[in-house]
Amino acid sequence: MKYKSLLNKAVVVVLAAMFFSCATRQEVVYYQNIEDVALAQTASSYEVKIQADDLLSIIVSAEDQEIAAPFNLKSVSMTNANNLSASRGQESMQLYLVDATGAIDFPVLGKLQIGGLTRTEVLSLFKDKIGRYIKNPIINIRITNFKVSLQGEVNAPGSYTINSERITLIEALALGKDLTIYGKRDNLLIIREVNGVKSFNRVDITKADFINSPFYYLAQNDVVYVEPNKPRVNASAVGPNTGVLISITSLLITLVTLILR
Repeated sequence: MKYKSLLNKAVVVVLAAMFFSCATRQEVVYYQNIEDVALAQTASSYEVKIQADDLLSIIVSAEDQEIAAPFNLKSVSMTNANNLSASRGQESMQLYLVDATGAIDFPVLGKLQIGGLTRTEVLSLFKDKIGRYIKNPIINIRITNFKVSLQGEVNAPGSYTINSERITLIEALALGKDLTIYGKRDNLLIIREVNGVKSFNRVDITKADFINSPFYYLAQNDVVYVEPNKPRVNASAVGPNTGVLISITSLLITLVTLILR
């Protein structure tokens, strides 16, 4: 009986060490010590900057639309080969693609260098140039392909198109239905590309001071990767046949128990 008891305890200890690891509050809870963090006052003024490969919708309006017409791309008809009758009459506004040098070709004004400028700065540039032709022009500018991607230990990984032009890291994780229980919250990787140069940045969302980080707000095309924690790595190392191994172990315990009776 003594050997059986020792064997049972040994197996339990081994299995527990393989599959479980106690997580502390510091490893799980977000925004720790937020009361002690002096929040920066720049959040309300944050704006993304125009980058290469951005698709921009730029619409110029005026009291007399005929005067503004030369500054707008013409809409193009959309044809659906599978259903011509359904697509007849549908039109789509053409978009401006920011090239590798950060420039676009704009009607009347020609090539404009806007890469690296914020939306407010681009608006100011257009109002200055178009204002020479139109009195009090109304200009609407929007990035239409703003997206962020979530990978790793999130419940719903994937690429998400953002309707606005500002999203926080926490909002992006919420789109992915938050981290799984296996995600490391203190070492998120954010991959960002600016002017063709990639940067790799680490963020700890368990510490409230990340709110003041340059990566609290995400830029277009940012990739957020959540690493697996030790329990997930250990489970992966054991492999997909964990259940079979546990069953075999239980069978061996039973056989040894019968032998030692």
